Amino acid sequence: MEHTKAKKMDINLAAMRKMTALLERLSFYGYREHDLEIYLVRLLFCLFASDAGIFPEGEFYVYVEASEPDGANLSERLATLFLALDTPRKEREALPEEVLAFPYVDGHLFAGALPVLPFDAEFYVLLDSCRAVNWRGISPAIFGAMFQEIMNQEKRREWGTYYTSEENIEKLIRPLFLDELWEEWEACRGHRKRMQEFHEKLTRLKFFDPACGCGNFLILTYREIRKLELAVIRELYDTSQRVLDVGYYCRVEVSQFYGIEYEPFQAQIARVGLWLTDHQMNLEAADFFGMYYARIPLVQSAVIVQGNALSIDWESVVPDKENLYIIGNPPFVGARLMNREQKQDMRQVFSGSKAAGNMDYVTAWYRKAAGFMAGTKVRAAFVSTNSICQGEQAGLLWNILTYQFEMEIDFAWKTFVWNNEAKGQAKVHCIILGFSAAGNRTRKYLYDGSKRQVAAHINAYLAPAPDVFLKKRRKPLAPVPAMAFGSMANDGGHLLLEPEEVSELLTSCPEAAKWVRRFYGSVEYIENQERYCLWLKGVEPEEYEAVSEIRKRVEAVRRFRGVSQRGATRKLAETPSLFGEIRQPEEGRYILVPRVSSQGRPYIPMGYLPASAIASDAVLIVPEASSVLFGVLNSALHMAWVRGVAGRLKSDYRYSASIVYNNFPFPELEGPAAAAVEKAAEELLLIQEQRREADGVRLYARDTMPEEFLLAHRRLDLAVDHLYGEEFSEDQERLSYLFARYREMTENSEEE
Repeated sequence: MEHTKAKKMDINLAAMRKMTALLERLSFYGYREHDLEIYLVRLLFCLFASDAGIFPEGEFYVYVEASEPDGANLSERLATLFLALDTPRKEREALPEEVLAFPYVDGHLFAGALPVLPFDAEFYVLLDSCRAVNWRGISPAIFGAMFQEIMNQEKRREWGTYYTSEENIEKLIRPLFLDELWEEWEACRGHRKRMQEFHEKLTRLKFFDPACGCGNFLILTYREIRKLELAVIRELYDTSQRVLDVGYYCRVEVSQFYGIEYEPFQAQIARVGLWLTDHQMNLEAADFFGMYYARIPLVQSAVIVQGNALSIDWESVVPDKENLYIIGNPPFVGARLMNREQKQDMRQVFSGSKAAGNMDYVTAWYRKAAGFMAGTKVRAAFVSTNSICQGEQAGLLWNILTYQFEMEIDFAWKTFVWNNEAKGQAKVHCIILGFSAAGNRTRKYLYDGSKRQVAAHINAYLAPAPDVFLKKRRKPLAPVPAMAFGSMANDGGHLLLEPEEVSELLTSCPEAAKWVRRFYGSVEYIENQERYCLWLKGVEPEEYEAVSEIRKRVEAVRRFRGVSQRGATRKLAETPSLFGEIRQPEEGRYILVPRVSSQGRPYIPMGYLPASAIASDAVLIVPEASSVLFGVLNSALHMAWVRGVAGRLKSDYRYSASIVYNNFPFPELEGPAAAAVEKAAEELLLIQEQRREADGVRLYARDTMPEEFLLAHRRLDLAVDHLYGEEFSEDQERLSYLFARYREMTENSEEE
């Protein structure tokens, strides 16, 4: 199996290199945009047809070799060939005899003449060298990879287009329908009538991708359904039977496949890809029966509509919803990165809801699909950015899908890297969600890496727990101190000091030491980096102006703020010695929480610092916090909550006060159990203080956390579990418990 997979990869890479080289030469000769795209697709079809038996064996390369070696007439000869492929045999009287052996293709692939531009010997040699590749064996995914080479990089970012690998497509289609179909096939074995009925069922299945791109999801699905049909045929028939028409037995057709695509060329690629995959599978069927079979001309075609899927009525594309599956990988564009047209799409799909402005573009496909699917047996699955099941978006989107359209999550793949086989592949952190109308599917699955978990219900945060929809809260749900941002300097960097600058300042003016404070942002705290700031709150100007270096820095802040385009910043020029926004506690200790932290750490590195240490706005702070509260926030229970509900920056946690902290169902922080948490938290803090200087970032890294520090965390975890009156064996149990507790607490709390 591994050898076959590697060999297939070698074929795909070789084909990709040849197509890229052809693209570069055609661009060099002057082909642009639509003409370049169509020319490349036509060549791809010819190369495939030559190896796959659609063209007479070797005839295409014989035709190329008959051109002038300097390539001077090659463009004209290819134009003649393209014309022949678009001309029925009975209408070919005016065509040269040497193209009459080629079949009539139809399917509009060769319709319309392209400019005839002068080629050279390099193109002649390049095209002839393509015979070294086995084009019959290329993967359907090569079409997507080829197109990604064509697309403008900036345009790809704008529209969120990412080419998808076969392995990742299978993660979607297998749990959505393919595994169940193979189970049904297995149950039909040995029962001829049931197998015939199952074959009939396969011909009624329909598949729709409303953001189909180059058609990779449709292409791979078609291939897998044809493989299943071939398994049915092998059960029903044997090679000793006299077969007059293989097509009589191969009844699954590309016309069962539907798609919508915004870009015209991608829509064309999808059609061609399905045709070529159809022929690949016909060859496999022909091998079984021992006779050649090809569906040429290309009469049957997938329904691929070019246009905006969010403004097209899906029922006009797929009028019959029986036995329908919706699949795909809609565009990945963040809520703050959409262009004007995309924002208009969101307003239209969400009917002007204010929530539309806070959700990613992909959510529009969920909303549109839910409206299309409501009250039917249609099942859907989309690849999505993981943000739609985290943070604020999860509550906004799934509140609509659950209550307005009665959708349920049938299966989900938790966050993983969505890689691909294309050049410059995009590393995107994704999830896969399968969903349908409530009650359609009783078996629900959660996938996490290689693990699969059966669940009675999956909620919006991909937890096997009841539905909850977190919303932004201005204050904590429980009676705990408020969390806020740290202080924002807004100073152009002039109030901040590196260690060497502090040394120079204190050498010339030792009395300035009382104004120099340790300064912590997320990076400074996590990596234990030294950084300082001038903290002049409550200091009279005549005091600090006596120190020339400080006077210069304060004046630089005044100039920086004074030229700002924001009126509020210009106003701050009146107090240049102070941070722009001050939230630093005056006394006591506070908890410091980095706003962004790596998921590679089992716990978020948090500090419990004196008020003399200044926190930047890159962190969150909880003033007047007890060590018991610090213990709860540093526990496995709280980390299970973070992993379940926090937003992400790629794969890193994005901790927020309004979603994570304020919605967390804190326990009672007093009593004997709280005393045990306090003791465990103080033990942890002591080890943290002793080891931070020596271990730095390794202190919290999963593989390098010192054993004594890890054990201290384990003791704290157990103490916090007991604070809730529970014991947990894994994070899923913790998260399910916290969601249930959240529901209990919010039933009697005032809505915000």
